[in-house]
Amino acid sequence: MRTKNDAKRWVEKAKQFYKSSGKRIALAEFTNPDGPFVEDEMYVFVLGCKGTMLAHGVNEKYVGEEFIDLKDSEGNFFIKETANASGSGWVTYKWFNPIVKKWLPKTVYFEKVDELVICSGVYNHLALASEEGQHVAAGSK
Repeated sequence: MRTKNDAKRWVEKAKQFYKSSGKRIALAEFTNPDGPFVEDEMYVFVLGCKGTMLAHGVNEKYVGEEFIDLKDSEGNFFIKETANASGSGWVTYKWFNPIVKKWLPKTVYFEKVDELVICSGVYNHLALASEEGQHVAAGSK
């Protein structure tokens, strides 16, 4: 199972790639689903400082879309929180996991580099296990 440290390492890897290859090539590679910045449920995505999606490892249709007012399934403006933060940090929200096909808590590390916000995150699978355990317990009564 992946950890928050994995997310932070992925952002660092993406930041170094961006600095060595330039914005245009980096954004294209971050959006490449078969590239080095996508592995299982882990991927890099990049926002502009106003919440525009500039790259997304698993859904290229998001690129160019405005996400600043997007809310998660619990009503949190997580993109606004990320875009408005300074420097680097963490944000947690509920997002659809493309592997298990369920909404799970996701913790994302982000870092602002130039006018970009480079992000990567991990899903909390313990929440899924807890939810499934509750369903089993409820069914056994």
